[in-house]
Amino acid sequence: MTCRFRCGDACAHEVANTSDNPYFQDVLTAAISRRGALRAGALGTLVVTAGVAAAVPAAADPGPAASFGGGHGSRGLSFTPVAPNSLDALTVADGYRSAIVVRWGDPVLPDAPAFDFENQTARAQAKQFGYNCDFVTFFPLGDDRGLLWVNHEYTDENLMFRGYTTGDAAPLEQIAIAMAAHGGSVVEVERSGRTGQWKLVTRGRRRYNRRVTVQTKMRLTGPAAGSALLRTAADPRGTTVYGMLNNCAGGTTPWKTVLSGEENWNQYFVGGNGVPEAQKPYLTRYGVNTTTAVPSGNRRFDRVEERFDLAKHPNEINRFGWIVEIDPFDPDSTPIKRTALGRLAHEGATTTLARDGRVVAYMGDDSRFEYIYKFVSKDRYIPGFDRHNRSLLDEGTLYVATFTGDSPGEIDGTGALPADGGFDGTGTWIPLVSGDRSFVEGMTAAEVLVHTRVAADKVGATKMDRPEDMERNPVNGAVYVALTNNTARTAAQADEANPRAANRHGQILEIAERRDDAAATTFTWSLPLVCGDPADPSTYFAGFDKTKVSPISCPDNVAFDREGNLWISTDGNALGKNDGLFAMPLAGPDRGHVRQFLTVPYGAETCGPLITEDQKSVFVAVQHPGEITGATPDAPASHWPDGGTSQPRPSVAVAWHPQGKKIGS
Repeated sequence: MTCRFRCGDACAHEVANTSDNPYFQDVLTAAISRRGALRAGALGTLVVTAGVAAAVPAAADPGPAASFGGGHGSRGLSFTPVAPNSLDALTVADGYRSAIVVRWGDPVLPDAPAFDFENQTARAQAKQFGYNCDFVTFFPLGDDRGLLWVNHEYTDENLMFRGYTTGDAAPLEQIAIAMAAHGGSVVEVERSGRTGQWKLVTRGRRRYNRRVTVQTKMRLTGPAAGSALLRTAADPRGTTVYGMLNNCAGGTTPWKTVLSGEENWNQYFVGGNGVPEAQKPYLTRYGVNTTTAVPSGNRRFDRVEERFDLAKHPNEINRFGWIVEIDPFDPDSTPIKRTALGRLAHEGATTTLARDGRVVAYMGDDSRFEYIYKFVSKDRYIPGFDRHNRSLLDEGTLYVATFTGDSPGEIDGTGALPADGGFDGTGTWIPLVSGDRSFVEGMTAAEVLVHTRVAADKVGATKMDRPEDMERNPVNGAVYVALTNNTARTAAQADEANPRAANRHGQILEIAERRDDAAATTFTWSLPLVCGDPADPSTYFAGFDKTKVSPISCPDNVAFDREGNLWISTDGNALGKNDGLFAMPLAGPDRGHVRQFLTVPYGAETCGPLITEDQKSVFVAVQHPGEITGATPDAPASHWPDGGTSQPRPSVAVAWHPQGKKIGS
């Protein structure tokens, strides 16, 4: 059921990337430096950390560090792991508590009606918290109040409505409700006493609260805005679009705005068979069905708004697939789709600052055999000068990554470690476009940005195992990537960064930019974690004793605490148990010691996560509880979070320690 509604059964279709780009073992450089030399520049001296502080250039070249995982030892992770389970509950580590912050249907706007599962309306849903919450970020309003931004990735009509069968047969009001349940929410929350618990504010003005939906007016900016590829009959200038779709993960900017990534937007359109023939290869590259008028399982948004019919409006689809910037402090502001960051199945965008103060955004394209990207702004971030800063994401250079392993001939698809004891190597960021200048032969800048996958194919980017969330560690400066899985990879296609055939469990990729500079064009990399059952010889936990770790499968989102420990949420646990949230030190003797901090209810996935700056709270978005094949409102597979005989409701939860201890202690 998750496959049908979240991504249109993407894994049941042919792989969209049919390029002949080589895999790692086909692009090994003629001369590879010995392992020690590769590692010499791994993480750089840790004098400049990620975040705003990185805007201050070092007085002198800091030089290289010794190795991956250098620096301080494990800090603050002492909790007893939660055992894998299949409970219909949010289970947290011993000594911790959890509570619901906001659930599907809760009021967002002050005049929102109470949620009524049996009598839903689109008008009500547009004022209520949307469905299937994903990315969560927090903006403090003092010590005891704050704003949560939450993405609403997709809807599961089988669980939302009694008797739902298909988009063809659904009442138009149900389709309109589902459209309103997409997008995102800004909600005000307040601390409960002096604890780490947070609650939804349900009284008073709530002046920042906002719903963003498929109907919200947005602007297209950047080099592709106004191009012929983005113009429609309703918008002949190609600069105004309505709504965002399938927003998965995201990030924040130094000027305190949200970046939200449109991911599996391709599945919402019909009429692909009726577009001009010249357009079909580009649609196919993004997973759009160009042989059938109405693909099986389609929600049929076109029955409510004709723009979702490509046979009538072939360019409408090009207006989705972007990074959307939203100002959570101005509910009247117009969200902006930043075309300079390229058009992908965006998991999200995570920003940091280069050594010279330029803004860098890291992005994964979440599909099998897709690529890893980053954007580097042309101009520098200036603290406090927001009028200037808010234009930084409109001009810069978009890159795609290529990777090379250092163990030629040793990768056979089994996951066996190379003779040198680890999966690692070097990489290069290849420029695709900078402003109005294209670096891709035969493509204009606008074409590169609208058809970014095609551009990346042309320059020989490296095919990865579903690159999802990317985050920069605030302590060691390295960038960590969740590679969720890829069961389509064969043994012949295995490479050092994707070392297993039929990869069901995924891995974590660690990237160390040259001299710890996010704007660098070369890097070194390693795999500190190859997920799965610790008893499986193909798994790897950075060399840590595998008899002492928690099993982990399908990493999706990553986050960090203040000490630089890696927190991993999972999606689609292929080990047969509920998904969860895990913590892993990245330095010292405990590097690789994975421990499960919480599990989510039956049928759900773990999204977010977010640890607050004071380290006392961790927010998680519990997406699609009870989303099990065959489940319906008449026969629900979960009753979380309200229990009894209630229907399951996707929700944001918070966990904390009642004694005020830091999360993970």
